[in-house]
Amino acid sequence: MNVRRSAAVLAAVAVIGAATPAAADPSPSPSRAFPSALYGGTDPKFDGVWRQSLALLAQDTVGVKPAAKSVQWLARQQCADGGFASYRPDPTTACDAKTMLDTNATSAAVQALTALGGHEDVTRKAVGWLKSVQNKDGGWGYSPGGASDTNSTSIVIGALAAAGEKPDQVVKDGKSPYDALLKLALPCGGDDDGAFAFQPDKKGDLAPNADATAAGVLGSLGKGMLVEPGKKSDVTCEKAATPQQAAANGAGYLTAALAKDGDHLMSALAGAEPQPDFGNTADAVVALAARGDTAQAEKSVRWLEKNSASWAAQSGPAAYAQLIFAAHATGTNPRDFGGADLVKQLNATGPAPQTAEKTKAADEKEDSGSDFFGVWWYVGVCLVAGIGIGFLFTGRKKKQQP
Repeated sequence: MNVRRSAAVLAAVAVIGAATPAAADPSPSPSRAFPSALYGGTDPKFDGVWRQSLALLAQDTVGVKPAAKSVQWLARQQCADGGFASYRPDPTTACDAKTMLDTNATSAAVQALTALGGHEDVTRKAVGWLKSVQNKDGGWGYSPGGASDTNSTSIVIGALAAAGEKPDQVVKDGKSPYDALLKLALPCGGDDDGAFAFQPDKKGDLAPNADATAAGVLGSLGKGMLVEPGKKSDVTCEKAATPQQAAANGAGYLTAALAKDGDHLMSALAGAEPQPDFGNTADAVVALAARGDTAQAEKSVRWLEKNSASWAAQSGPAAYAQLIFAAHATGTNPRDFGGADLVKQLNATGPAPQTAEKTKAADEKEDSGSDFFGVWWYVGVCLVAGIGIGFLFTGRKKKQQP
């Protein structure tokens, strides 16, 4: 979704785990000073709206009706101009020039509230705000006016699409979001061909970034955090003259990167030993599934089933949501994810939902089994459908706003 608030972005503010704090408490304490409607037990300063949005979207995805106060809390985080900050401790206090608005949080909220329904005024104002802060190159940065990056541009695309907009028609100075993404795609012909960069470096060069690539694939496909399996078109890396080609190139890069390290991605934070990157692996699964790259998506989601439990328990609601999105994208049962019930675990990180019962549609989907290809033929899906975040959309900004 990435994103979305991605691991690479959160690492810049010493928050590990692709959109979630490294030491998140999966069981909120009743004595904490944070709002009772909020999911997760850690300080929401940098990710309150983000993790709430992912949690609510994931619940809706599996047929769970969230607690009314949790949905209301998210909607009330909006400022009068339509934008969302990462977190507003007191939503009764009006936003002012010092309120640091956040394109990623705004886009995640749009995707969640659109899915839940009944918040058209909120989402319409949010989309209007996003359009008002679009950069001249067609993209978005984490903060209004910030240089465009792949993660932020991609999660905004997901929000626009969820709200019924046509991203290619949202233009600034003749440039659409897809124009911005194409400029951030690495050319073919090298070891990292097909990848997306987060942003150009100070010299204008592009460095491959797996997190940004997962986000860029979804953005180029015009999809958000929640996807259905797409229809693959077998292509080799070629000059990315279209968003579809950029998505294909990015998917090729992700497939190779996942296979290289045993069907998962590795993190490489400065000064630290490389370690498995669970959040970005989940985002990569969603991106590959959206384009129909089923073979690697299946292998990687199986790896997550076997290895992600401790990470999710430590990281909290957004991590559980990312895994649910990956399960959904591959037709895997989120209530039996390597023996774990992701839905129950997510619900336990916040207020009890209005109902934890599965909808009939959810029952039918899960009764088809967790086999990817069984679900594929069962539902007859031949569409590329559309986080943040994990966008991956698990993702977010590299430089935290002050």
